Order: sequence, then C-alpha cells, then structure tokens
Amino acid sequence: MGNVQTTDFKEKEGIKDDYSYDKVPIQKRNMGWFSITNITFGIATAIFYFQMGSVMALQFGAVNAIISAIYAIVVAGILGTIIAYLSAKSGMNVNLLSRGGFGYIGASLTSFIYASNFIMYCAFEGMILVAAIHAFFPHIPVWLLIIIFGSVVIPLNWFGIKQLDKLQKWSLPIFGVFLITTIIVAFNKTSVYDRNFWTYLPDGVQTGGTALLLCIGMQHGIMGLTALLGSDYARFLKPKDIKIGSFMIGFVPQIFCFGVMGGLGIWFGVRLGESNPGVYIVSLLGLCGVLFTLLTQIRINITNIYSASLSLSNFFENVFKFKPGRRFWIVVAGLISMAMMLGGILDHLDTAMTFQGVFLLTWAAILVTDSLVVKVILKIGPGYYEARQENLYKWNPVGVIPLVTASVLGTVAALGYMGMFLQSTAAFFAAILASILTVVFAVLTKGKYYSMYKADDISEDDYIAS
Repeated sequence: MGNVQTTDFKEKEGIKDDYSYDKVPIQKRNMGWFSITNITFGIATAIFYFQMGSVMALQFGAVNAIISAIYAIVVAGILGTIIAYLSAKSGMNVNLLSRGGFGYIGASLTSFIYASNFIMYCAFEGMILVAAIHAFFPHIPVWLLIIIFGSVVIPLNWFGIKQLDKLQKWSLPIFGVFLITTIIVAFNKTSVYDRNFWTYLPDGVQTGGTALLLCIGMQHGIMGLTALLGSDYARFLKPKDIKIGSFMIGFVPQIFCFGVMGGLGIWFGVRLGESNPGVYIVSLLGLCGVLFTLLTQIRINITNIYSASLSLSNFFENVFKFKPGRRFWIVVAGLISMAMMLGGILDHLDTAMTFQGVFLLTWAAILVTDSLVVKVILKIGPGYYEARQENLYKWNPVGVIPLVTASVLGTVAALGYMGMFLQSTAAFFAAILASILTVVFAVLTKGKYYSMYKADDISEDDYIAS
C-alpha cells in the first residue's frame, strides 16, 4: 500500500520521473544507452578539465600531465563502469545503493557529503563562467552575474531527467562547433612555446617522481565524482542495454573528461602560456568565447544541481522524514551555490578538492568492493540491493567504519603528515585501505547488518550476479 501511495503522490505532483526516494521501477527503465551517455557528457564537456590540464602542464610538465590523465581514465573508468552496472541492474543511484552497506542513517551521511560536493562544484564552475563574462563586460558587477547565472540552472532542472536529456542533446552539437573553432583559432595563433607541446617542462621539474605524483593527486580531486555521477542516470537504462550501457556511461565519459578535455587543456596551456580557460577562450574567440563558456558551464551545472537535489532528498528523508520533493531541493542547492560564489569559494578550492577527492574515491571503492568481493565472491549478505528503510538497520559497520577510518587517515595524509608520497596519493591510499577494511568487517559481522528482513519480492533479475 505504501508503494501505491508514493506512486500516486508522484503522479499528482508531476514529478514521476524523480525517484529520489525509491528505485526506478523496471517499467520506467526505458532510456537507451545513447541518451544517458549524452546526459553524462554534460560533466565531460566542462572547461574545468581544460583548467586542470593547463595548470598541471604549466606547473609540472606536459608529459607528467598526460601520464596522470591516462591513469585517471583507467581508474575512474573501471570504477564508473562497475557503478553504472550496479545502478542499471538495481534501478538505484549511489545514495540508494549505499543504504544496505552503510545502514540507512550511515548512507544519509554519504548523501549529505555527496550533495555538498556537487553544490561546491556548481559554485566552482559558476565562477569560471562569471569570470569569463566579467572579463568581457567589466561594467557588470560580479555579484549580479553570480545571481543571474546561479539562478538559471534552477528552471533548467525543473522537469527531471527527460528535460536534461533534451537540453544536453541540442546543446552538444553547438558545443562541438565551438570546440573545433577554438582549436582552429589556437592552432593558427603563434605559440609562446617554440617546440612540440608534449616536450614542455618547467625549469627545475623532471618527468616522473614528485611532479607526476602531484599531477596524480590533482586528478584524484575529481576522479571519484566522475565515477559516481553516472549512477544518477544509469538507473533509467533499458535492461537490454545494461552491458554496453554500463561501459558507455561509466568509461567513455572519462576518456572525454581526462583525455580529450584534459588533453586539450594541456595543449592550450602550453601553446598560449595561460592556465585559466576563462581567460584564453575569451581572448581567442571574443564574444563567441563568452558564449562557449556559457554553454559549457550551464551543461555541467544542470547535472551538478540534479545530482545535488537527489542526494539532499535522500538525506532529509532518512534523517528527518522530510520529503518536500526534488524541486524544493533544486532551489535550495541553487541558493547555497550562489551563497558560496558570493562568499569567495574559489579561495578554498585546494582544501575542498583535497577532502572531496579522498572521500569520494573512498566511497566508490567501498561500493565496488562490497558488490564484487563481499556479495559476489564471498557470498556475504544479500546478493541484491535493498533501499527500503523499514528493512534496514540504521548503521552497517561494513561501510561506515571503513569510510570514516579511510577518509580521516586519507585527509591526514593529504595534508602532508605522512610524507610526500602519501600526500600525493592520499585518495588512492584511502581507497585501498577502505577496500581492505570493507572485506574485514564484512567477514567479522558475517553480513548481519545488511538487512533486518529477507525481502520476499526480489526477482532473479535483482541479483547482482544474475
């Protein structure tokens, strides 16, 4: 009866496509892999990746930046593919997938931090856009630009995933035209570096060693987010598309994020001698550069706000039983993002990305270890995912203890208290530690805290290994 009431409520409110609190029913998993992959390209086309590539190349050398990009593609691609598969198989995003392994209160903590990360990224990306427009129109106050472009993503998110699909579809070809134009103009501009861009190496920096580790550390700041993000959309995937769709949603966007966009950022940075894409895109294309920046940042920020709204919905439902609907949280996330921009969030970018990289990569590692090792190989706990609160414990030590322990130690390492090597590889160190602890606590607890009751409405298709 409870499920019928929930469905009726969603139908009445016109938000039947949200599924913020429940898994997507099998009959609603009706989107093809191409449509969902197209949506995930909203994050892959963000010029934030230009900035990362340019900064790494100019500070640590082009080859180090390229090697770190390959590393990021492989690690984030593997994690992203597995998580996309789990989401498509279960109809749940990572917030709901975490409920069994962390307990429903434990999972609410991951949901809250996940939401805060998306809101922070919305602010970071928004400030890139504001800086680009302010550089071209300096007479417009920064605060006004923040309010205008911080608000525009709210109505663009109002109608859920179908609206996102349409927005990303029509805007992707326009993005492609702008990108190719930028490359052509930059190619015809005299380079400030007179040799092949991949040979660029700043004075006193060597290929490999500390410089490479620092580049890898920077990649960790975003890898966990890109690996987890696809789950919000993969849950709508048609069952017949699960295999190819999981790869396309989980791996291909990583190639574009770190390989294409990051690689172009390396090339732009070395060729133009500038690390800020908000500066060099506008200098290359003028007003068209402003429009290009506007398009890319809106594409990424509508996905940021969408994922933030889902996570906030889960957190407040679990902890406070407060269920105003996803649209309410779209507005809240948008307002908080604007407040962060007005408060100068970019001044704290390094600190935010350090903690974010450790936490998100650790969370992704726990989800993958719990599914592949604990559930499939060791056969501990149920072989399916349960998200209904009435069937769950508040806390499951299998997920909570590894997440807290690894995140704390990883953050300590990232702050430099465990030496240079672990400082640069803190997120990877935390992820490996969390994976080991997940297996240890699953064995010690014998899967007792995954579910209070065995569900009687689970089909063979709901099992991970089926």
